[in-house]
Amino acid sequence: MNKFKSHQGYSYMFKENNLTLGLFFPIESYQGSIPVMNLEQQMTLAIKAEEAGFASLFVRDVPLHDPTFGDVGQIYDPWVFLGFLAAHTKQIALGTGSIVTTLRHPLHAVKAAASVDRISRNRIVLGIATGDRPIEFSAFSVEREQRSQLFQESLHVMRQIWQEEFPAIHSANVSLQYGDLLPKPELKDIPVLVTGHSSQTPGWIAQHSDGWFYYPRNLEFQAKLINEWRTLTNEFKPFAQSLYIDLSDNPNEDPTPIHLGFRTGHKYLISYLNTLKDIGVNHVAFNLKYGKRPVEEVIQELGEEVLPNFPALSSN
Repeated sequence: MNKFKSHQGYSYMFKENNLTLGLFFPIESYQGSIPVMNLEQQMTLAIKAEEAGFASLFVRDVPLHDPTFGDVGQIYDPWVFLGFLAAHTKQIALGTGSIVTTLRHPLHAVKAAASVDRISRNRIVLGIATGDRPIEFSAFSVEREQRSQLFQESLHVMRQIWQEEFPAIHSANVSLQYGDLLPKPELKDIPVLVTGHSSQTPGWIAQHSDGWFYYPRNLEFQAKLINEWRTLTNEFKPFAQSLYIDLSDNPNEDPTPIHLGFRTGHKYLISYLNTLKDIGVNHVAFNLKYGKRPVEEVIQELGEEVLPNFPALSSN
């Protein structure tokens, strides 16, 4: 039996042989690195996305503005923003894509994740990653070469603290005894997705995570990757990916490539998503950064034409 069957966020997003859809913040299109990120508008759009039938809303963890990187995400600290988002939504899953655990002390990360899961009533799906911007490692005085070990340590600490009462933990960065974490997640665990490879092998990811969050790749590569992933797990563990889209107002427009995605009409998009479903993708989170149309129109069209084919799941 899947241990997260009663977890609202996980069960809203994931089911074997099924595909659901989500959105990344900021829910807007913009040029350059920094979005407008009007909070009132973002919450209005989040509610609209939930009502339209999206299964998830994803936030990113970009601690510092690196002018060479090209995108700062939703600007606000992900934990603070998730608390605000939880108060404005009811049932949609709240995802992180992804928390850079190598730059955070494990005890801070584990408490923040448990707090958001409690506040949101079991809706957080925790994507974690090692980070990929060199300026951040030096700024946080973290050795980039140690990111693999730091990543593993953080996940092991999270699991043990969530699941045990007064755990004794002695690792490179944690020496815990006689103390405990409050609050504990209601299920004594939180679904964790590893992003990309995060300096780990697929076998390690399959053994220690609850799913894999990957990047958009060509269909042949993605199909092979998912087939290999399924051979490494003896139970269903979801495969999710991001996708940048620029939705044309012409439903019949054929795709043209954009960064990590394409511009197209909704008819091709539906066909493409069905292909992703066929090769084993379980969730796709859209990023609308490069869109040309008003985002309200895009959400409405996706809700009317695309989402009925890939609805959010019941938690019952």
